[in-house]
Amino acid sequence: MDIVVTPLDVDDTAAVERAYEIEAAVRADVQPDMPPASRRRFVVGLRQGWPGDEQRPALGYLDGVPVGYLNVMLPQLENRENASLALVVHPGYARRGVGRALYEYAVRMLRDLGRKRVIGEVVNMNPDAAATMPGDAFAAAMGARPALADVRRRLDLTALDEPALDRLFTEGMARAGGYSIVRWRGDTPEEYAADVAYLDSRLIEDAPIGDLTWEPASPDVPRLREMEAVHRARGLEWYSSAARHDATGRLVAWTAISMNEGCDWHAFQQITLVEPGHRGHRLGTVIKIDNLRHIREHEPALRVIDTFNAASNDYMISINEALGFRAVAGLNTWQATL
Repeated sequence: MDIVVTPLDVDDTAAVERAYEIEAAVRADVQPDMPPASRRRFVVGLRQGWPGDEQRPALGYLDGVPVGYLNVMLPQLENRENASLALVVHPGYARRGVGRALYEYAVRMLRDLGRKRVIGEVVNMNPDAAATMPGDAFAAAMGARPALADVRRRLDLTALDEPALDRLFTEGMARAGGYSIVRWRGDTPEEYAADVAYLDSRLIEDAPIGDLTWEPASPDVPRLREMEAVHRARGLEWYSSAARHDATGRLVAWTAISMNEGCDWHAFQQITLVEPGHRGHRLGTVIKIDNLRHIREHEPALRVIDTFNAASNDYMISINEALGFRAVAGLNTWQATL
């Protein structure tokens, strides 16, 4: 067997399409309960990376046929000693050495660039945080170590306990005196941008990251606006609810749910952050329930919301499970030292 890895030219429409087909086939095989991979999100994402990142995509060829896809993300602001990678091999060509060739290609590149660590993820359909998949065995064989276990939980909107949600919301509002709820759809209103940038930057500090070596981003309104522009370009619609501290006018808690264009039945619960000095007022619960109501007002076909939490994040898990989220799958993050 002849295995060759070559850089992927993002202006080569046929090569980009083949990369998308590989990614879509792997997603359907590994996560059959998820919506099909969005072509627009993949293609735009390949050609327009996240703000502050440089991308180095590649294709792996087996006997002249492209069957593996690699994308190496290189942070350019914080975490300049790190890299993260997406590496997939078409299910019909697994266990033939393509994955190893792609990984070794990435390692050579990263060593030449002076990067010291590489991070990757393995998804599975077992919510047991200790469960493993062939991808985990591959990561271990490449010398990586498990750094963080996440669990995906799913909320079935067709089976919501509405009275329980009403009770949780009423109880939360009774503890949230001195705060008001605000909502928006799409980009953050200008008057809230600095606060949202700050809350977003706290994610790495406040959420468990296990043994990952990763620096938090600095609060940055221009970067927030760049990120929102990328979301729009990829066909993502965001719904947000936040808690405003009445005495200062600042947003001190924020949560968001995102949907992919062309998929009206599925959404992702994204970030939920409460500024440390304002915890203990049930703000996280209140804004999550409010945002759930917010998105349902605009998206009547929505049936399912998924979210990921670190397996050790007992506090956020307790809130999500009170809302009705139930564990359905897992995600293991691996880190290797180069």
